[in-house]
Amino acid sequence: MTPRPLRFAFSHISRRLWAGGYNYQRNLFAALARFLPGEFVPIVFAGNKAEENELAELGAIPGVEVVRSETFDGQPGLAAALGLGLDRGAAAAFRGAGIDVVVESARFFGWRLAHPAVAWIPDLQHRSLPQLFPTTARWRRELGFRMQIASGRTIMLSSESALRDFRAYYPGARNQVCVVRFATQPPAAFLNTDPAEVIGAYHLPANYFYLPNQFYRHKNHKLVVDALTILKGRAIDVVICASGSKEDRREPGYYDLVNSEIQKRGLEAQFRHLGVIPLPHVYALLRASTALINPSRFEGWSTTVEEAKSFGVPMILSDIDVHREQTAGSARYFGVDDPVALADHLMQAAQDAHGPIIRNVVPHQDDNVCAFAASFAATMRQAAGQDVGEPIER
Repeated sequence: MTPRPLRFAFSHISRRLWAGGYNYQRNLFAALARFLPGEFVPIVFAGNKAEENELAELGAIPGVEVVRSETFDGQPGLAAALGLGLDRGAAAAFRGAGIDVVVESARFFGWRLAHPAVAWIPDLQHRSLPQLFPTTARWRRELGFRMQIASGRTIMLSSESALRDFRAYYPGARNQVCVVRFATQPPAAFLNTDPAEVIGAYHLPANYFYLPNQFYRHKNHKLVVDALTILKGRAIDVVICASGSKEDRREPGYYDLVNSEIQKRGLEAQFRHLGVIPLPHVYALLRASTALINPSRFEGWSTTVEEAKSFGVPMILSDIDVHREQTAGSARYFGVDDPVALADHLMQAAQDAHGPIIRNVVPHQDDNVCAFAASFAATMRQAAGQDVGEPIER
């Protein structure tokens, strides 16, 4: 008899608020459908205010179900989850959908939750860079993580770097801890868009660098502006094409601060922000770029780096542990406070560029995505109490 598919719950992640999280879900569900067909049913729980087009895109992936409920608008059950031990609205929704395992992503459903739960903790940025968080937001996040640990959740991390941080910050934790490295497989339909048309539509030159990060302070856009200022002083003209949301609930005025510096230094032609653009345009610009830039001060496992790797795009990255882990030394690196090093890399890469090269998915990407699906699957099965053979506890 064929075993019943394992049904797991995942709260919807808004692309507008966290593009990397949304892309994680989309890639995960597609990878499970492709490499483990019929073995898992992802159920996305979304509030009534969630973007319809985002849910439609997720729901179009084979096997994915979408459940809408006002229970998942914001975090209305958090107080009950902390004080009484259970977010009753969410628990009822999980029972109604026949859930086997709940994945908690930036939300705690209570220590009395009857379902096995996996706490996905992409990173511990609030501990490593506490100055970037308002006090209330930092302690809210810390309290949630500590409650998940105390409740015996299986902890799912995205990198060995995050595992080292977890062991350092929570040395007493005895939870099962699994590292599930994210890998991307862009949908074929997203690659039908002609990069030359997208480049023309945004009035970009043949050679440009791509920076698809949301405007959070830790993403370190200011360093790129400083590097462009240095290059302007050298009479070197390069163009940075940036995309991503301007919105940061922790620091609403950050984009305006960066933009005012761009204008003050006369760099409007060199730093071009396109805003939130369609995903097919993101992939088109990435595939044709001279190089991807990620100057971030902190990452759990960078989605933009993974997407660049999937096409073999050259990368210029901040020299942080997780970037080294993701790229195994195959990128150019610069210090997070070293605009001169970044400027030197940009200048050299621009001089080496010879017109746009449209890249396709690298041949071994299927293996990477298959490994991602298998690792996640093993984590879910272990949390559900199913036999997974080799132990995955770290």
